[in-house]
Amino acid sequence: MKISDGNWLIQPGLNLIHPLQVFEVEQQDNEMVVYAAPRDVRERTWQLDTPLFTLRFFSPQEGIVGVRIEHFQGALNNGPHYPLNILQDVKVTIENTERYAEFKSGNLSARVSKGEFWSLDFLRNGERITGSQVKNNGYVQDTNNQRNYMFERLDLGVGETVYGLGERFTALVRNGQTVETWNRDGGTSTEQAYKNIPFYMTNRGYGVLVNHPQCVSFEVGSEKVSKVQFSVESEYLEYFVIDGPTPKAVLDRYTRFTGRPALPPAWSFGLWLTTSFTTNYDEATVNSFIDGMAERNLPLHVFHFDCFWMKAFQWCDFEWDPLTFPDPEGMIRRLKAKGLKICVWINPYIGQKSPVFKELQEKGYLLKRPDGSLWQWDKWQPGLAIYDFTNPDACKWYADKLKGLVAMGVDCFKTDFGERIPTDVQWFDGSDPQKMHNHYAYIYNELVWNVLKDTVGEEEAVLFARSASVGAQNFRYTGVATVTLTTNQWRKACAVVCLLAFQVLASGATISAALKIPLRRTFTNAGARLVCFPAIAVYMAANLIVCRGPTMMSPVMWCASSRN
Repeated sequence: MKISDGNWLIQPGLNLIHPLQVFEVEQQDNEMVVYAAPRDVRERTWQLDTPLFTLRFFSPQEGIVGVRIEHFQGALNNGPHYPLNILQDVKVTIENTERYAEFKSGNLSARVSKGEFWSLDFLRNGERITGSQVKNNGYVQDTNNQRNYMFERLDLGVGETVYGLGERFTALVRNGQTVETWNRDGGTSTEQAYKNIPFYMTNRGYGVLVNHPQCVSFEVGSEKVSKVQFSVESEYLEYFVIDGPTPKAVLDRYTRFTGRPALPPAWSFGLWLTTSFTTNYDEATVNSFIDGMAERNLPLHVFHFDCFWMKAFQWCDFEWDPLTFPDPEGMIRRLKAKGLKICVWINPYIGQKSPVFKELQEKGYLLKRPDGSLWQWDKWQPGLAIYDFTNPDACKWYADKLKGLVAMGVDCFKTDFGERIPTDVQWFDGSDPQKMHNHYAYIYNELVWNVLKDTVGEEEAVLFARSASVGAQNFRYTGVATVTLTTNQWRKACAVVCLLAFQVLASGATISAALKIPLRRTFTNAGARLVCFPAIAVYMAANLIVCRGPTMMSPVMWCASSRN
């Protein structure tokens, strides 16, 4: 969201209200509460007909300071909410003097200046690392569409670079970019992203998590070149500043707060081979692929069946196409006898042609419009509808289908899609549609993850997933979206894998059949050689992820920032 029009003006139709003067400071249990007015309210006449902002400072864990800036407190706040690990009775220090009010957790503190010049500063051991000055946060009234927003602008220092905000395919350094955290199915060469995470970190050794599942708009050194601005349509804005002081330490605290990935099974580090998307294949074709790998001395660990293991126009009803695979259990048994793990493709949608569509509709397992009719469209599958995973009975039906596949011998699932979730809907549990758009990826993958934990066991469970939201790293993720690449684009894809070092997700990539044969063979051979890297070294690195939160591929910036 653009608020400014250059340095002097604001965008047409916007009215801005800023906290400018501290009126009162209170300590409420372990919170510091600051009441701030948008004008001088020392005279009683100026205490009428004015907003009064409430700023709450709290600490969910040591070294993390939460800030909540509120306008109206009576607005609805339906879920979903991020699954955060909030500790009770975190040791904090609150100091209220004539010049400032300060809230401290660990080495990190938030200081609000009193008097004529408003400022909100974040300090590490008394030294300022970021903050916002006068008229750089507050409330936005958009008279163009009658919507209201809250925003914050945190300072960037000279040479300070920003990283993160999810799996993105633009430049690794975010400075100069506009980012909307709204999951989209946009491929791997645009500004759109499958995994939007409203968390960024900088080379100054701190991170910021904006605690809003709905769309958060970031202007990263773009609208104001010396600031990171973030805004959300809401009557409040809540964010967490996460101390380091190194990037690794930031990720350590971030993953303690939002969850850590579990250790992947050893076989998932091996080479995966897919039928690809539109390839015509049956059991004989699958065997020819596998035999071809052996003929080329390429070690193979996992074979993946993409969507056409089911009948066309019926995805996803979990029934094998009987014409193509008349004996799926026998086929899987024969493949596993070759030492392979088996993965099958699924998604959270259902085509209208499926024999089970009517049953799902009658039982209320599919997402509805506000008028009670099904939400449907013709993209991807004709008459496509979406499973409503806020309905416990729908979750059980879906989970039972997955358990049936595991009983056949399936080891893991490619949890594809989950990004194009509409907002003109009503969820079974009353969830806010704007918040559920991104969070759907979390509950979808959580459901499949729990099925695998209950069947193959937590040590063997892994997902080959595409979409994500905050906390999804709790489910062992591997993979990014399918990439159709030239040589130059492959280099960029490798850079994306490095980027995931800031997002705490295990990663890989699918080599598309659209690659030219010599190029595909070159990268497959290279990948196979990497797979042969000593298993003990790989597992040591993977254990480090689980224990401390960093990633197996670390960016050079970490080396420049710390030797730890």
